[in-house]
Amino acid sequence: MSGHNKWSTIRHKKGAADAKRGKIFTKIIKEITVAAKLGGGDPAGNPRLRTAVDKAKAENMPKDNIDRAIKKGTGELEGVTYEEIVYEGYGPGGVAVLVEAMTDNRNRTVGEVRSTFTKCNGNMGEAGCVSWMFDKRGLIVVPKSADFEKLFEAALEAGADDVVDEEEQYEVLTDPAAFIAVREAMERAGFTYDSAEITMIPQTMVKLDGKNAENMLKLMDRLEDNDDVQNVYANFDISTEEMEKLM
Repeated sequence: MSGHNKWSTIRHKKGAADAKRGKIFTKIIKEITVAAKLGGGDPAGNPRLRTAVDKAKAENMPKDNIDRAIKKGTGELEGVTYEEIVYEGYGPGGVAVLVEAMTDNRNRTVGEVRSTFTKCNGNMGEAGCVSWMFDKRGLIVVPKSADFEKLFEAALEAGADDVVDEEEQYEVLTDPAAFIAVREAMERAGFTYDSAEITMIPQTMVKLDGKNAENMLKLMDRLEDNDDVQNVYANFDISTEEMEKLM
């Protein structure tokens, strides 16, 4: 399991994700608005919008909120114009960090992101400095209660690239273009999942412990707490025991 997935799972178990439900809604609404603006307001013909709407429903976002976000994206309602930006940099111990942001004020966002890196013993880098270390993939996380052989067969038959047996879960990996088809095929086959998303998977991992591990978790938490930041990806590996102790 990537360090980021492990971190997200533990944080959710401790209730931090629920405490930030309002911020989660804000980020999803931005994604829906931008997706609708770029690809139209019909989820059936806009895979990015469909994924965002599905995520909103999974978080129990009211339908009215979803509809308003779509209409703001298509121009039916007045709304803020967001710009998509990717920041790259290094965390403690040389960890590669990708930050995906949506903002209506580029200067504000870059200043806040740079300050966060600096305060957590990291630094921002130039465009392209770490993005080559990540692959864009569809990721479906399935609980260990599932039958691995049946899951493996169903996922690959639906077009998945691989199914990986991790410490606490199974991870189904897909090409981004096949993500929705694989997820829906698994649902029809009766499999439930803890999360399903298009994400960035690191090619290599950097092991951290001690002060570097502590600062890395602070960096992740503070970046994701920024309203302009949509997603943060990093290639750190911290043991489950140490992560639970630090969090």
